[in-house]
Amino acid sequence: MTDPLPTQRNFYGRIRGKTLRASQKDYLAEDLGPLTLRGVTREDNPSRSPLDLGFAKGPLWLEVGFGGGEHLVHMAAANPGVTLIGAEPFVNGIAMLLGKIRGAGVANLWLHPGDVRDLFDVLPDGCLSKVFLNYPDPWPKARHHRRRFVTPEYLLPLALKMAPGAEFRVATDIPDYVRQTLEEVPPAGFDLVHQAGEGGAWDDWLSTRYEQKALREGRAPHYLTFRRCDQKG
Repeated sequence: MTDPLPTQRNFYGRIRGKTLRASQKDYLAEDLGPLTLRGVTREDNPSRSPLDLGFAKGPLWLEVGFGGGEHLVHMAAANPGVTLIGAEPFVNGIAMLLGKIRGAGVANLWLHPGDVRDLFDVLPDGCLSKVFLNYPDPWPKARHHRRRFVTPEYLLPLALKMAPGAEFRVATDIPDYVRQTLEEVPPAGFDLVHQAGEGGAWDDWLSTRYEQKALREGRAPHYLTFRRCDQKG
């Protein structure tokens, strides 16, 4: 007898936005399937068995919530010896990314078009060497702060999937998100190694459309870099 699927998690946020263009619908129909990691969803993998990482050539990096995909594709193109995974449930963002992948011709990028927690369930422990969290949903209302990524529900499983010494980058334009990040990330198993404001981005940083919007509206970016402590930490 097959065990029932685990209870579905609550998911907050948009899955779809404005109507897709015809070209974007084509990207979703033609390109999403071949680039989607298998064995991540509960339907594909009800036993939550660890993923076979045979698809990964070289170090494995993850971007959580890739927005329009410009940073993810930039990193894939600049690091051909690395395999990247992008996790994003927002269909419009996925369609935008697929168009950028076609244009850039990168072949070292895989997708999970859904909740990143499902990916954390099945990634082998210690497999990630770099993780990006760029301009995450700020959930500005105080009663919604528990929905932010920088909470134990996300950070503790993330820490398990990262190798000792792995890098976790966070970029945000929301001062209160910086506050919560600095409070919540270290206890989950990370050391803060660098914090900078506008002009202090990483050398390989590509400014995203979300950052450009923040700058136009007068909000200053913040860049935080953490290292994963020893797994026993």
